[in-house]
Amino acid sequence: MKLTLFIGPAEQAAMRLRVMLKDKADRLAKLGVVAPDWNHVRLYAACAAPDAVGVLRYKRGLESPLVQQTLSAEFHARMEKDLPHIKARHVVLSAAQLGSLLHRPAEIERLKGLLSQYFNHINVVAHVSHQTRMMCMQYSSAVMEGRRQTLDQELALARQSDWWSGALAYDAQSAPDFGIFPDVERPPFWLDYVALQRLWEGAFGAGSVTLAPFDLSHLMSDRGTDALFSALGLDQPLGKTKPGRISGEESAATLARMRQFNDVLIAFQKGRDISCPRALWQQMLASLRVPGAPIDPGSLHAVSEHFARDNADLIRQFPALRDVLTAPEKQPEWREADAQFGFRATQYLTAYAHGISKHSTPMADKRAQAQAAEQAARKFDALLTEKTTNTAERAANTNILNKVKVNYQMVLGSQFRPHNNLGAVNEEELSAAFKPAPSRPLQAGSSGNVIVACMKNEGPYIVEWIAYHRAIGVDHFLVYTNDCDDATDAILGRLQELGHVTHRSNEGWKGNSPQQYALNQAIREPVVHQADWIAHIDVDEFINIRTGNGTLSDLFAAVPDATNIAMTWRLFGHNGVTDFRDDFVIEQFDACAPKFCPKPHTVWGYKSMFRNIGAYEKISCHRPNKLSEAFESKVKWVNGSGQDMTRDAARNGWRSSKSNVGYDLVQLNHYALRSAESFLIKRQRGRALHVDRSIGINYWIRMDWSDYRDITIKRNVPRVRDEYDRLMQDDNLRDHHKASVVWHKQKAAELRQMPEFRDLYAQALAVKLTETERVAYALALDMET
Repeated sequence: MKLTLFIGPAEQAAMRLRVMLKDKADRLAKLGVVAPDWNHVRLYAACAAPDAVGVLRYKRGLESPLVQQTLSAEFHARMEKDLPHIKARHVVLSAAQLGSLLHRPAEIERLKGLLSQYFNHINVVAHVSHQTRMMCMQYSSAVMEGRRQTLDQELALARQSDWWSGALAYDAQSAPDFGIFPDVERPPFWLDYVALQRLWEGAFGAGSVTLAPFDLSHLMSDRGTDALFSALGLDQPLGKTKPGRISGEESAATLARMRQFNDVLIAFQKGRDISCPRALWQQMLASLRVPGAPIDPGSLHAVSEHFARDNADLIRQFPALRDVLTAPEKQPEWREADAQFGFRATQYLTAYAHGISKHSTPMADKRAQAQAAEQAARKFDALLTEKTTNTAERAANTNILNKVKVNYQMVLGSQFRPHNNLGAVNEEELSAAFKPAPSRPLQAGSSGNVIVACMKNEGPYIVEWIAYHRAIGVDHFLVYTNDCDDATDAILGRLQELGHVTHRSNEGWKGNSPQQYALNQAIREPVVHQADWIAHIDVDEFINIRTGNGTLSDLFAAVPDATNIAMTWRLFGHNGVTDFRDDFVIEQFDACAPKFCPKPHTVWGYKSMFRNIGAYEKISCHRPNKLSEAFESKVKWVNGSGQDMTRDAARNGWRSSKSNVGYDLVQLNHYALRSAESFLIKRQRGRALHVDRSIGINYWIRMDWSDYRDITIKRNVPRVRDEYDRLMQDDNLRDHHKASVVWHKQKAAELRQMPEFRDLYAQALAVKLTETERVAYALALDMET
């Protein structure tokens, strides 16, 4: 398979090429070319020297020395997953960081080592223009990133013989927390195109590197695909594309202002030992803009003269470069422009000082985070100390461990750090118990509010679950079971005889999962056809209504126009309960995940309750699917706080996001583990939806959230107890329930005698992770994707 690697070095070129590759994906596929959506920043980090990864700055949090080996393993995993499904013979990747940041031969060799395992022919393409034009673009970008140095250092370098070595020799005294980065402060080494070509051909072989013309105005035009046509050696043009927008060049006066402000801001941070957020920094720089002419490349004629001979040689080698490597007309030598209007950076800093101090992170906190990362790393080491003589298993464990450590550092300082500051409900104060729900007669021909569920060996939990949902206004249950050994079928059979449940056997299921097979059958059932509202939830999920009197009627009254309600999961851990007990689940377990927890993605999964208006053709695990065109304007999705999320959820999606998560009206309490012994039984029976995936310690870590307390559902206990006791007055139902309890206790005792489950039980109870540590671990496993 062939690979064309666009290496920038200008980000404007690489970004535009990515846009066009995406725009022309279908056309390229017909020509045997594909551009996968691989993370080019992470590919760079996998190849860069460990001490250089900090140039990723605040963007990714990838400054850990473990990044390189972690991301290398991740890259190989991605290749092995994706490449077998790529039918094209030619793969394209555009990554400016490779050309503008990698400069050591060992880094290029490392990149070759990653790629050559999967591609037998690799072409490297660098898009270049005259050094003075590229320098002006790079200087503008660097100043926006915090550069303090003027162009005087480039002009001085131009008077030396070796640009490449001289540029890399500049000591930038890297201090990322204060905004000082080597690649920003020093001259761009890559302007020495001859040395750039020599470096890359040293690894990939003579003739493997092509220097292509970088004409920004042409690349951004509707004929920009000509650059792809030429670079990829296609035999058919790609046609027109959507024009790109060329952002206006910063005026020379603006750059002078920004550079001077960077200088005093960095000194201000150092003096107060604080780290200014990048977003705030960018906002302050944007406020300094003034109109005027940009820097004239002709004023950098010392640079033109330095590269004149090299450019002549390059034009002979690559004739297409003639126009772009022609030197601009000579102008008076560059001097930093007047900042205008009596600008003084210190005055602007004084005006912003309070806001900077208010929003900046004290370096003491950063150092505390580093200390927390070290402590977390020791926990992770203890967690993954499997003794094995298998080299592959040992390497896999090491890769996971490194990834967990890197993830922890990333999450700790990012917007994904979990916390509980979300919504208006006080979850730790138990208010007065809900009143018994008034009876609600059904209209003729209606089965009312219906829950569809699938179960396997869930006997001890069924009556509580039925009683709870009947107490909040569910009228009927359609339940599918398969391969049950614990009286689940007997309990549901008796509840069917009592008129509360429609029980269906799912023993003969086909396809990828018994759950989806059952849901495909459910849409044909009269009880579903005649329902007012439908929800598909599991027996370990409880609809926790947190408005009004806590009933479905109260919820529907709060969102009268909604046709679909996304009920976001709240994951509840084992709460220190080790033994299986025949007590209410909603009373035993009240330790849970924080409300704000966008990663891992399973924490914010949601299940849907939808009005039965015929808008969707199919019921899936989390939501109805296949929206009918006739109902596109008639459905309205709301989140658990009643906010409109139709745009996000009308056609697809199964998890909430930072923009649409909500718990104020309703949440779905998800007791995925229950007690530690119950977890063993769940581990032994497997999963309803993903039957090919085991439930081991990784599942426990992802689901055992015990950092916060939510007791809001306990307001339902009195009315649930009344309904439960009423149901249990039936002798047969009570006997079947008792039989299931005995079965589960015996099964738990049996499993705890087996070495595999005994070790799993001990390992699970030994896990003591904070919410941030748990996120890091779960992200490293990434089991669901």
